[in-house]
Amino acid sequence: MQAIEITRPGAPDTLQPTERAIPRPGPGEVLIKVAAAGVNRPDVAQRQGNYPAPPGASDLPGLEVAGELVEGDFGGDNPFGLKPGDAVCALLTGGGYAQYAVAPLLQCLPVPKGLTLIEAAALPENYFTVWSNLFQRGRLGTTDHGTPESLLVQGGSSGIGVTAIQLARAFGHRVFATAGNAEKCAACEKLGAHAINYREQDFVAEVQQHTDGRGVDVILDMVAGDYVARELGLLAEEGRLVFIAALGGRQVDIDALLIMQRRLTITGSTLRARPVAFKAAVARQLHERVWPLLEAGKARPVIHQVFPAREAAKAHALMESSAHIGKIMLQW
Repeated sequence: MQAIEITRPGAPDTLQPTERAIPRPGPGEVLIKVAAAGVNRPDVAQRQGNYPAPPGASDLPGLEVAGELVEGDFGGDNPFGLKPGDAVCALLTGGGYAQYAVAPLLQCLPVPKGLTLIEAAALPENYFTVWSNLFQRGRLGTTDHGTPESLLVQGGSSGIGVTAIQLARAFGHRVFATAGNAEKCAACEKLGAHAINYREQDFVAEVQQHTDGRGVDVILDMVAGDYVARELGLLAEEGRLVFIAALGGRQVDIDALLIMQRRLTITGSTLRARPVAFKAAVARQLHERVWPLLEAGKARPVIHQVFPAREAAKAHALMESSAHIGKIMLQW
């Protein structure tokens, strides 16, 4: 099969086409003929040498794909009744930049009705991440008065950001989102968020003004760094700050007294190294709660650009530029 490998840690041009043997599925696994794969920040970090694949995972990058089930172990737990020939999207620990990929059956979901395979391949990494962090760890729900809680999404025009905005809005939550230019802010507004241009506006002052000083209940943060102290001051009582990345720096200063006085929660998680059982539970919840929203058109993956798989280096260069809105995809 054709695949895209990381020839050495470094710049995007270290991604090169190669020939590999088609992987063989083991117990509980299936083989997927890949039609499309998503490009994600962890892929970039892996290419740079900063995010090695977990033990036992493929050395090829790629954490999400969509395509056709070819063969595998369908005899065990199979909650969605999948079989060879079915169109699926799947969450991987690696190996997505290839014409064939292996995934645990429990991390495969049927392609939502009405979505293309390219759109379906844009779902797993972002939707698993947003669901597990925003709705599970962040407990985005209702206030003590029964009203929907409010949310601030840092990086609203990213693949994670557009997913978080759409799901939160679909469940009736008020959403604020930061973005770096007018075009990105307009995209966030179109999805239902109150957008804040962080290069021109103070996101703390803007949110405080539009919440009468109350702040927000949950912040989904992929920046960290010097944002954290400001975010803690922006959270309402009992608020939750959820980290999913630290693009602005890992080391932060916090006011412990503020956390105690306002009963705040700081949490976060990564996804790639979590066990299959955890991801399987998320898959079931997504199928029950989110797939109907996708099939009803109440949420939709936002595709910025699709590259031929052999041009993965160009896709990575675009991601590093941060000029995109939504997802960057590879197609075979």
